[in-house]
Amino acid sequence: METQTTRFGISLPVPCVQELAKHTASTVPPRYVRPDQDPPFISDSTALPQLPVIDMHLLFSQDCMDSELQKLHLASKQWGFFQLINHGVSSSLLEKVKSGIQELFNMEMEEKKKYWQGEGEVEGFGQSFVVSEEQKLDWGDMFYLITLPTYLRKPHLFPHLPLPLRDNLEAYLTELKSLAMKILDQMAKALRMESNDMRCLFEEGLQAMRMNYYPPCPQPELVMGINSHSDSVGLTILLQLNEIEGLQVRKDGIWIPIKPLPNAFIVNVGDILEIVTNGIYRSIEHRATVNSKNERLSIATFLSPRLEGDFGPAPSLLNTESPALFKRIRVADYLKGLFSRKLDGKSYIDAMRIQK
Repeated sequence: METQTTRFGISLPVPCVQELAKHTASTVPPRYVRPDQDPPFISDSTALPQLPVIDMHLLFSQDCMDSELQKLHLASKQWGFFQLINHGVSSSLLEKVKSGIQELFNMEMEEKKKYWQGEGEVEGFGQSFVVSEEQKLDWGDMFYLITLPTYLRKPHLFPHLPLPLRDNLEAYLTELKSLAMKILDQMAKALRMESNDMRCLFEEGLQAMRMNYYPPCPQPELVMGINSHSDSVGLTILLQLNEIEGLQVRKDGIWIPIKPLPNAFIVNVGDILEIVTNGIYRSIEHRATVNSKNERLSIATFLSPRLEGDFGPAPSLLNTESPALFKRIRVADYLKGLFSRKLDGKSYIDAMRIQK
């Protein structure tokens, strides 16, 4: 079962950018130069709007829940992104996870090779969505893992992570699964959806995580840490490991740099949730930029529906005035299609639309 279900696609092997950066004094190799992307810098970001901030505590407070729920609803509709504070995940656990991931990327190259992507795999150290030898590459490394359900974990990856990182990640992933379900429950409530429509899809869902490392770059204006894309999952919960800015969100045609709040999570709607909400909540294009002086690290945790099921617009949101805008598709087929192509804006979700 494992070989059938986890070979969603392949990503071609690529060099370690962290090692490459150590030997790149002034000019980045041509394969990392991205003339196809909008320039990554904005001269004055102080005048630009910032992400809405949602207070998890207020969502469960008798006095404030209605107004905070409305804020969550508008943030998910208008931005597809928000920062989440008072989320209940302990700051001590966050600090342990942060330091463990920093140590993981600081491993010697010989040690890292034990965790490198194998032939025809997407998990481990490397890059994802690399489908041709001519394709432009990101100025960054990732470590990607499928973490739930546990039977999908690759035996040479998660079980062999160094301690105490493995135990801390296990605790973190449990907390993040619980947090994601609380957020999805609140979204269902805001949408007046049948709550079971959301729970049945995601409760036994597929969880994955992507740890990102973006080294300093001598020509940051020419490269991308991750190029413009919308997340293909249900819900993404991002934790910044340091205070270095790099995430940019495309709002009304403008790239807006995000200033992360200390120990807040940045939460965003993925393509699957846009489909499930029949387009009411929108997945938004975003990207990661790099800079010339500082490394940047982050960890994104993704929740998607369970592998054995299918998904489409929630039945409780459909009626004659609001017909389905997207097709139904098996989760496994959706993932195979996803990993067989390169990241390109919202092109994958656009392929799911019902043509009028």
